[in-house]
Amino acid sequence: MAFVSQSQRTPNESYTFASRPRPVGNRSKYREPPSEQTHSNYGNIMYDRRVVRGNTYAQLILPTTAQPELEAQRQQESRRRAIARKRAREQFRPSTPAALQGRKHIDVQTELYLEELSDTIVASDVECQTDAFLDKPATPLFIPAKSGKDVETQIEEGELFDFDKEVQPVLEVLVGKTIEQSLVEVMEEEELACLRAQQRAFEELRNNELAEVLRLQEQERRHSEEKRRRIAQQKEVLKKEKETAEKIAARAYTQQYLADLLPAVVTSLRSHGFFYDPVEKDIENNFFPWLMAEVNNSLEKRYAARELLDTIIHDVTQKRLKMFKELETQ
Repeated sequence: MAFVSQSQRTPNESYTFASRPRPVGNRSKYREPPSEQTHSNYGNIMYDRRVVRGNTYAQLILPTTAQPELEAQRQQESRRRAIARKRAREQFRPSTPAALQGRKHIDVQTELYLEELSDTIVASDVECQTDAFLDKPATPLFIPAKSGKDVETQIEEGELFDFDKEVQPVLEVLVGKTIEQSLVEVMEEEELACLRAQQRAFEELRNNELAEVLRLQEQERRHSEEKRRRIAQQKEVLKKEKETAEKIAARAYTQQYLADLLPAVVTSLRSHGFFYDPVEKDIENNFFPWLMAEVNNSLEKRYAARELLDTIIHDVTQKRLKMFKELETQ
């Protein structure tokens, strides 16, 4: 275990310890895993600010009366450094969560071996009463220093200003400005009247031009409609002429084609029986079917009478045969 201490030179040029020896580095905490244990960092006294360096022979030797003040100053410095170290340790050490309601935290040693804490610093409270807070007085007004010399002169009444004489240019300016403003207003009114007249003339001219444009548009529309109607009529006339010419040509072709076809067709139709005698056709279509129907009816009646007679004869013979068989059995 390494120890560090602060040395101080005494009047007899000897060095003594100013603080008790204490260990350097942190020991592992209780129940801390080996992987999380931190290794001790060994310090170098060459970089320690508490070690005195340089020529010590040139240092001033303090008188004996100044030793108590030096001792008090050293104690205050050590106390301030201890407080700073404690604050630094508390700042880098993870803070403990706040205690629950009704409980409080207690400092407990967690090292492997308990040690008696004998390096407790004795502290004392000192009070000091300050004067009551006084309001800051008002800042006085800044007045620059006076420079130069004061001179004065006497001016009698009427020496600097004559009203009748001095008011004439003022009146001339006022009257001139009033007349000029009036003329400007009259000119503006005349200009506005001219602008209104020009605007009315322009509107009349524009209305006349719009009416003329509308008339020309209507005339163009009528001409276009008349043109389309004439074109449609001409197309209809040409269409009818074409249809008439086609009909005449078809009629002439038909007459020419049917001139020799009609006798041949009539002869063929007559040979196939399409041209017939009405009386003969009536006899074949009406008389012969009626005659055959009547003959079939009479034949059916005669056949029915024969069937009935055969049935009666069969029944009578069956009864007689049955009677003869009964007589033979008796």
